[in-house]
Amino acid sequence: MYPLLLLLVLGVTPSVCKGNENTCDVVPKDLYIEAGSSILVVCLTSCVRGKIYWTLDNKSVDESRYDTTNSTHAVLSLRNFTRPRATLQCHSNDTHQVLGGTTIRTYLKPSNLSCFLHYKLRKNTPDLFTCSWEHQVDPSLTIDYSLLRTDSSSSEPSKICSSSGKTCTGTYKSFTITLSGSYDVTVKAQTAFWEATSDPFEFKALDIIKIPQPELSNVTLSSDRLLVMWKIWPYHSSKRYHCQVNYSKMINEGTPKWNISEIEHPIQERACWSMTTESLESCSNYTVAVRCNLNKGPWSDWSPEKMVLSKLKKSDYEPRLWRKVAGVEKNGVRRVRAMWKNVPPTCQGTFSYTIRQTPYKENTTGVNHTAALCDSWICDVNQDAHIITLEVFHKDSLFAEDSVYVPAIGETGLPKVTGIQTNSTPEGVIWLSWKAPAQPVSAFMIDYTHTENQSYWKETKDTHASLDALLDKTPYNITVTPLFDDKTGHGAQVLDICSGKGDPGNVYISVVPGHRSAYVSWDVTQEVCSDQVVSFTIFYSTEQGPELNVTASSKSHHTLQDLTPETQYSVYVKATAHTRTTNSEEKSFETTRFDPHFIRTLIICGTLLIFLVLSVGLCSAVQWKKFKNKLVPDPARSSVALLASAGQNMGPCTFEPSESICSSIYIEEAQTPSTFPPDTGFNENPASEQTGGYDDPAIAPATDRQTEDPVEPVETQPPSSPGELSHLLSEESGLSSPYRSQSPQETPAPKTSKPCKRVPVKQPGKMPQLSVYVSLDMFEQGQGR
Repeated sequence: MYPLLLLLVLGVTPSVCKGNENTCDVVPKDLYIEAGSSILVVCLTSCVRGKIYWTLDNKSVDESRYDTTNSTHAVLSLRNFTRPRATLQCHSNDTHQVLGGTTIRTYLKPSNLSCFLHYKLRKNTPDLFTCSWEHQVDPSLTIDYSLLRTDSSSSEPSKICSSSGKTCTGTYKSFTITLSGSYDVTVKAQTAFWEATSDPFEFKALDIIKIPQPELSNVTLSSDRLLVMWKIWPYHSSKRYHCQVNYSKMINEGTPKWNISEIEHPIQERACWSMTTESLESCSNYTVAVRCNLNKGPWSDWSPEKMVLSKLKKSDYEPRLWRKVAGVEKNGVRRVRAMWKNVPPTCQGTFSYTIRQTPYKENTTGVNHTAALCDSWICDVNQDAHIITLEVFHKDSLFAEDSVYVPAIGETGLPKVTGIQTNSTPEGVIWLSWKAPAQPVSAFMIDYTHTENQSYWKETKDTHASLDALLDKTPYNITVTPLFDDKTGHGAQVLDICSGKGDPGNVYISVVPGHRSAYVSWDVTQEVCSDQVVSFTIFYSTEQGPELNVTASSKSHHTLQDLTPETQYSVYVKATAHTRTTNSEEKSFETTRFDPHFIRTLIICGTLLIFLVLSVGLCSAVQWKKFKNKLVPDPARSSVALLASAGQNMGPCTFEPSESICSSIYIEEAQTPSTFPPDTGFNENPASEQTGGYDDPAIAPATDRQTEDPVEPVETQPPSSPGELSHLLSEESGLSSPYRSQSPQETPAPKTSKPCKRVPVKQPGKMPQLSVYVSLDMFEQGQGR
């Protein structure tokens, strides 16, 4: 084959290169070959000198496949090519230039061709011929299929039918096929680029007849047998038929497991098949179907399924009677609650239950006794031992029976388990183990409950058991009771055994933000089955920043440090237990702009400063008010008086404590001019010259005073201070004082006081007299005191 293909390629090459001797290319182009076949590809190398090399999908091809015919043609041989699509290129070995290339695609021929004759109408012979096959192709391609028949009488194949899919059906009359003849059929696939023909399918017409599906006439299920009956059409007594009976249990999910029983059909039109129900489960739905074939030919389709419900078998039902004994009431009666397994509701039939109680002594002595019926499932028994009996009836006939022993109050000698230990798994399973009593026992009964109205129980012969299918994270009360002979021992109980550890509990947090810190506190509320918390982790972050975390050393609070002032944060607390974790709700807070201690100090200092300012202002206001309200002498109401000079010696004078030393002043009666010259300073002239001959009787010589009547001194308000007195004296000594020219005004009556005794003193010389002024207000103030 290869030499012929090579000659064909070489024959085509000159026409390709004609007119251009320096052409480089790869031929043939865009190849379609059958997968697994071989091909030769030629590279025209007249445009280059030297060697060339090939690449297939950019990978070098082994040089053992190269074959150079001459200096201008290089041939590549590809054997058993199976790639769906590949790119082949020819390169110059010196320049690595691509000289040409081509694309190679492969296709597959149809395979697994099978055909059968079947019936469309109720006739004695088939009227349809159908074939099917497999073909792996590109889905985007448009393929036309043709079913062809060949026989020994004709060399050319005849077309039976056409199809665009992978099945084709033709009528029996469209071609000549006898039931006793042998034939070959093939299927040809054709596209715009390639065509392929399958391997032939050889058959005898009688061996490919597919009979119609059987018709199920009856399916019955008794207490011990399953009976299936069906009918075949068309039936030929001279032919051999085989059938299969299929039955399976219906399940809610998944694919049912079919059980197929194959039988040889009897020589008759109708057939039946039966089986015992030992392998069937009680109270379950089963589906049944039948199919047959002719002479080991193709199987017919399965008959329509029929469903049957299996009945309850006595061997599959165990009442498993048990009891729960409550405490003794005031009247000595104990309430016993009976528990048993009901007949599944899916079972056919009507079942009834009866509970009876019998004293244990009467039941064992053989004495005729009348069992007392119990109210539903509750029996009231006294302190003696009793037998509780359950009777299950089906259609008024006894179907099953069971009994259980109730010990007497204070009954001794009964076995009891000890050392019950429990353990819960994360899957919600409780594992139990205990120590068996010294007395021999036959089994142990375990009853467990999470409510007072519903209990569960199971029996085991081991000293350990597992309780599953429990409510998640729920506490259970568990009792283990030993069984022996026809009695029961005393039960040992453990309380509040959790089916699994729950979450650590609900975590509630609160946050008190600071300047560069935040105080986070939390509280955890736990339930009975909550797992113990082993650590608390605080997670916090800003809106833009990464999430940080810190594990708290305390179980109730933690202070976050090194925070950014005046920044929004979010925080939550994760409580971690041995198996689970719980997160609190996330809370947001904002750190303060200033340190609270600084703000507190600033408030205190500001308060003190305000208090100081208010105090100073108040004191200043009081002083200003005093200064503003200080009395100023009124010149219109003032008079002039003369005081004794400092050089004049006076004798001791006794006076009242309320009087001032300088209180006694004598009023001037002489008139003085109303105008004065400007004050020019200190006047050295004697006072007598300035007053125009005024003589003060108080400072007159003693000889003169003795001849004159004594004058009562006028008491006036003393100056507020020695400085004020000095000021008045200096003002009096000045020439500009306005009071020098004022006439004495009406003087209020002098205050009655004790006369002052004056002791004459020898005067060393005549001293100038000093004058002062007083106002009437001063006299008024003096009188007020």
